[in-house]
Amino acid sequence: MCGIWALFGSDECLSMQCLSAMKIAHRGPDAFRFENVNGFTNCCFGFHRLAVVDQLYGMQPIRIKKFPYLWLCYNGEIYNFKQLQKQFGFEYQTLVDGEVILHLYNRGGIEQTACMLDGVFAFILLDTANRKVYLARDTYGVRPLFKVLTDDGFLGVCSEAKGLINLKHSTSFLPKVEPFLPGHYEVLDLKPSGKVASVELVKFHSHKDEPLHAAYDTVENLPSGSFDLETVKSNIRILFENAVRKRLMAHRRIGCLLSGKQQELILGKTLFPWMEDASHRSHHSASRRVILGVYNRRELILAHSVAAHIGSEHHEVIFNSEEGIQAIEDVIFSLETYDITTVRASVGMYLVSKYIRKKTDSVVIFSGEGSDELTQGYIYFHKAPSPEDAAEESERLLKELYLFDVLRADRTTAAHGLELRVPFLDHRFTSYYLSLPAEMRIPKNGIEKYLLRQSFEDSNLLPKEILWRPKEAFSDGITSVKKSWFSILQDYIDQQVDDLLLEKAAEKYPFNPPKTKESYYYRQIFEKHYPGQSSWLPHYWMPRWIKANDPSARTLKHYKSAAQE
Repeated sequence: MCGIWALFGSDECLSMQCLSAMKIAHRGPDAFRFENVNGFTNCCFGFHRLAVVDQLYGMQPIRIKKFPYLWLCYNGEIYNFKQLQKQFGFEYQTLVDGEVILHLYNRGGIEQTACMLDGVFAFILLDTANRKVYLARDTYGVRPLFKVLTDDGFLGVCSEAKGLINLKHSTSFLPKVEPFLPGHYEVLDLKPSGKVASVELVKFHSHKDEPLHAAYDTVENLPSGSFDLETVKSNIRILFENAVRKRLMAHRRIGCLLSGKQQELILGKTLFPWMEDASHRSHHSASRRVILGVYNRRELILAHSVAAHIGSEHHEVIFNSEEGIQAIEDVIFSLETYDITTVRASVGMYLVSKYIRKKTDSVVIFSGEGSDELTQGYIYFHKAPSPEDAAEESERLLKELYLFDVLRADRTTAAHGLELRVPFLDHRFTSYYLSLPAEMRIPKNGIEKYLLRQSFEDSNLLPKEILWRPKEAFSDGITSVKKSWFSILQDYIDQQVDDLLLEKAAEKYPFNPPKTKESYYYRQIFEKHYPGQSSWLPHYWMPRWIKANDPSARTLKHYKSAAQE
């Protein structure tokens, strides 16, 4: 996990512009480099490094003797770089996984490069010999990327929007900073002046399609064309175990966020035996659903039992409601969004990440993002009119992950210099799961993620009472039985936002107007730091098939908390 930043065709002094690059220093606390491009005095790269692999030769932009005309700045992990080296005979000059991008590009161009990468990535590739600039981002947008491009060809690119919004240019104002779309690459011509012109924006991979790199995967060909339940369950286990195993690539200590959610319990139990094999012998887990106020002893006991079951050194992060409320502004600044459920859920993850950075030596953090979207884990899926509607909604949620859960997970961990790994969003695993009949993937017997749980039921991975535990809303798992995080927020914000302000919210904020005091409160903080950038969030996250003004599962009739149970 790193922070990347680049400018092409700047009219202003680069030494002043590079101050913007320091806005993302948290993404790479180990080292920083700022480098001008030879022959283009108004083009430069900035790089903040978190050293996870090849701590000696891992600085960027990456340049190697074999391709002196190529400059690469990337953020991510390419899990199949060794398999590609073996397949194509690449001669690497470093131990950096991203070096494979240079070799793939030289061999087959940008489209083959993007399609062959098994991993998460956002990169800027400069080819000075052919005067081209390329931008690319992984299928689900696990690694962030933003850009700004003016009419006269000034281009700015950064891991986070905050590194672009204060750039200077000769025009009176810059166009809006925009997120770069996941699963796409862009080709731009580089002019002698250092300015650029966009040539094409190409979607290189759809999440439903088996990725091109699957042909070189370490997993043998799975039985295809059969939807026999036992075969499907076996394939799910094989692909998920492979997804976890390949993500052990690191020279730093690994940890895992652990909660009562089934996906994280499955992840933790799958992960830790291999961590021992990979010599990460002192491994850590942390309660993701940290405890606010009076402890939810059910959650504490569950976290303890799971940690004991998987053999991790477990850390519980306990904070009170005041600490949670005080963190809200910092969280919104880190997130670059005002989405209600994203902000709510981010506070706990932000404070846990802060603890991990200060109190442990774990840097690479496994987490369960993407599972609810892929396996239909949200409670409102019970209201789906048909299996086909549920499948369509699952695909929509996956496409928008970069706006919500993946954004939350990246920013809250990156704010504290941690690297996130999300095996549930493995390309092969997700494409296989989405290829299954819609009827197989829906909730059954009142239980969400039914097929996922069923797939691990006979593996003795987890006790059945944990595997089949009913889903809890984040608000219930994070706090005491007596009062949820949801309720704590409502009570506090009710005193911060006047009724009259809410009545006039649509006049002040015509785009995505706040409809509750909570959403108004978040929007005020967002506009303070990012004025006029509300379009970064195209719409609020809300459940489907019901009338809802609030995204919390606690507002759904189907929902019962553990306390009610």
